[in-house]
Amino acid sequence: MSNEYSHFTLAEMSKGDSFKLIASLIMPRPIAWITSVDLASRVNAAPYSFFNLLLADPPLVAVGFAAASDREGKDTLANVRATGELVINLVSEGLAQAMNVTALNAPRGTDETALAGLALAPSSHVKPPRIAESPVSLECRTFQLVEPNASSTILLAQILEVHVRSDAFSNRERLHIDPAVLQLVGRMHGGGGYCTTRDLFELDRPTWPKNDGDNRGVWKME
Repeated sequence: MSNEYSHFTLAEMSKGDSFKLIASLIMPRPIAWITSVDLASRVNAAPYSFFNLLLADPPLVAVGFAAASDREGKDTLANVRATGELVINLVSEGLAQAMNVTALNAPRGTDETALAGLALAPSSHVKPPRIAESPVSLECRTFQLVEPNASSTILLAQILEVHVRSDAFSNRERLHIDPAVLQLVGRMHGGGGYCTTRDLFELDRPTWPKNDGDNRGVWKME
């Protein structure tokens, strides 16, 4: 392993190079496959990988949106601004190709779920439908929109309802999930880089010894 490092001051780089660098380093990233509707009830679906869970109380996720090069803003963001509602569907290996189809920069108002041959299912609390084949769908409502600049928006969304495929539980009563059943994919580097979540390992979380004495030097890595 090399001890030599390259150093980059992002403020001195172009936006394109900055994006290329950090998006190729911060990985893998989960994919928010968002379904939304506009004010005319037209369905839109698109994947976003600047996404993750932030809090459990309240249950908040964050999605980052950059400006669209071919139109005034992302269709998904425009719909969320108008309605305040969305569904975040997670992507399994079997749905990767369909997810990629919905990344197409189709004209505004196009139903990408129809292009990808996806079946939809009604949501419980929000108007946008969920993708029926997705192993996990999160019904969400806008919590806050943060605008760092004119071309970037961060959506904080609160999870209202969680839909999980029943066979994904290794223990339903204890809410234990078997990731091998979900077979989720993540976003990697480059224009078309993805990864699976099949190669797993576990580490037991260390705990500090409990006694009345001085614990310094007692705990150590095994």
